[in-house]
Amino acid sequence: MPGVIAYLTGTVRDVRDTSAVIVAGGVGYEVLCPAPTLAKLRVNDTAELHTRMVVREDAWTLYGFQDQDSIRLFDLLTSVTGVGPKLGLALLSAMPPHVIAGGILGSDSKLLASVSGVGKKTAERLVLELQNKVPEHLAAASGRTTAPVVNSTVGQDAVEALLALGFREAQVRAVISELLSADPNATADQLIRKSLGRLR
Repeated sequence: MPGVIAYLTGTVRDVRDTSAVIVAGGVGYEVLCPAPTLAKLRVNDTAELHTRMVVREDAWTLYGFQDQDSIRLFDLLTSVTGVGPKLGLALLSAMPPHVIAGGILGSDSKLLASVSGVGKKTAERLVLELQNKVPEHLAAASGRTTAPVVNSTVGQDAVEALLALGFREAQVRAVISELLSADPNATADQLIRKSLGRLR
């Protein structure tokens, strides 16, 4: 489609609950982003986002992602019947790409259905239609795992605290596992605070 915005570089003007405003060439673009991307954006910093424009009769909506894996998975997820951009964004907000890939490859529809808005039938359809389409490097990264194990005491404490707040276990474990991989020395309080920014 002519005029499609595939990549956007500009200054972050505002960061909201589900979107950010990026100023490029004197124009402010509102870009809907998954929680991990939003968490890395800072007002007045320069943002570089891979984008997808979804055009409908009543709106042109721009979706932005900080890495190629997320946008590739977004494209795959939204290619499935009944999975629109909003649901694709919800999945990528709840879990990192390799965990979603692991759920698909491991036929773990329960993991996918743990995300708010994803029903049992939709989760089963994702598994059925995407099992042979997951990129090889994501398949390798996933190790075909479905529910990350949190071994540390600090991680378990954070998991239990978040479960007490009503979040779903599969989502919580996926986020805590990713945060601990990035910072093995994080305290339980730090893990909880960072997790709350990702769990929607």
